Amino acid sequence: MTAEQEAGIRVLLAEDQAMVRGAISALLRLSAQDIEVVAEAGDGEEALRLARETKPDVVLLDIEMPRLDGLRVAETLHAEFPLLRIVILTTFARPGYLRRALSAGASGYLLKDAPAAELAAAIRRVARGEKVVQPDLAYEALALGDGPLTEREREVLRLADGRTARAIAAELHLSEGTVRNYLSEAIQKLGAANRVEARRIAEERGWL
Repeated sequence: MTAEQEAGIRVLLAEDQAMVRGAISALLRLSAQDIEVVAEAGDGEEALRLARETKPDVVLLDIEMPRLDGLRVAETLHAEFPLLRIVILTTFARPGYLRRALSAGASGYLLKDAPAAELAAAIRRVARGEKVVQPDLAYEALALGDGPLTEREREVLRLADGRTARAIAAELHLSEGTVRNYLSEAIQKLGAANRVEARRIAEERGWL
């Protein structure tokens, strides 16, 4: 990146909470003259549309957003614009989310409670082609790995949010017995007492 490019880093901010989005945008404008927030999105689909329209240098993405979550947005944008830099900005210090974010093409993973100066510095670093992840979170992600669940076990457990095994089976076009087997395997692998606890553990570690 040239000095001229670095002097004006164009940023798209995607955050579903309007007050948080406004605060982050205002902090960047006040603390970083070399960073310009060119667009703000309130959901994942709007983030995709605005990224295609404005072609920013860096996209800041929340994970949990309506219509399309940040990880899926990151994956789509990385496929369409390989040179676009993506930073996940979230409240979730979950190693599983970090690993999934990096796999989706993100260059950075920061928590929302980071100081404005730290966020601005991270934007500059990823714009230069570096990766930015908090060291303690990176270490924990390496220690936990990708998790013990298979893709199908994750899929079944993701739907175990109060739905019966029959309902899950119907949605995934599986037999009820097969769904029960997947749930049983997931519960055993996670050392949980039941499917509710198994789902909670998997969510907390970012495996769903």
